[in-house]
Amino acid sequence: MDSPVAKNLANVPGVQMMEKNWVDITVDWLKEHEVVRAYVACHNNPNQFAEESTFLVNALYAQLEYVVRISTTAANVRPDCKAYYPRSHWAIEALLSSPEFNSLMWTSLQPNLYLQWGLAPAVDFIKKYRESRVQGRLSFTISKDTPMGLIDSNEIGIFAAHLLAQENPARHNKAKYVLNGPEDLTGAQVVEMVEQRTGIKVKDVGYEELLALAQASYEKVYANTGESKNVIMTGRHALETLWEGKCRASTTSKEVLEIAAPKRTPTDVLRAMLGEE
Repeated sequence: MDSPVAKNLANVPGVQMMEKNWVDITVDWLKEHEVVRAYVACHNNPNQFAEESTFLVNALYAQLEYVVRISTTAANVRPDCKAYYPRSHWAIEALLSSPEFNSLMWTSLQPNLYLQWGLAPAVDFIKKYRESRVQGRLSFTISKDTPMGLIDSNEIGIFAAHLLAQENPARHNKAKYVLNGPEDLTGAQVVEMVEQRTGIKVKDVGYEELLALAQASYEKVYANTGESKNVIMTGRHALETLWEGKCRASTTSKEVLEIAAPKRTPTDVLRAMLGEE
């Protein structure tokens, strides 16, 4: 409620803002507030399935007509994915596809990796170099040469809003839409963008370095929570499908391109993250 986005949204005519922890939403709360449609952007902690499925079951019994949810990279949404959290998304989609949920219309959005996340190391490198004139190491989780259709996370919300505003969303019921940005990107191209903005040749670059990030995530976020390290560390496999070339911009669903085609390029998002626009 205190964020700039929430405040701007609250000023839109006809919009009423209410703050509620979504995992605490009950059937009675949904009925009391006459909720008919919902947008779910869940976390990817190990308890994701328990919390999101609880909300969806409540939505079913509260007789909501339509739910749009964010899934994850389409190539990962399968029961044998090595990373833990895409299996949760697969399980949620299997739950929604069951006959018991026939009365609830739903659409699952399967976006590629967010540009904001993929470009974060470049932004950090540029800012630190501009401050100190000393270059550190530039470490990426993305591949050096494999094209990937990374997407501006804001454009996922824009597409979801278009779906939720449909007078009759029946044509999108049980749909799973793949979302990518408008153009492919490689790690080597990001390095070029960094060099253009710093005027230097980057000396130390690493690609596909997800193991160290998974380890740091466990130590900083999960080590004191009782979560299984073995489970959390499977996250190091999450980008393998991107490195294999399975997540190019060309895989975007035609419905996405027809309704609200993503327009923000890597350059656009980098400029925004650097405060250049």
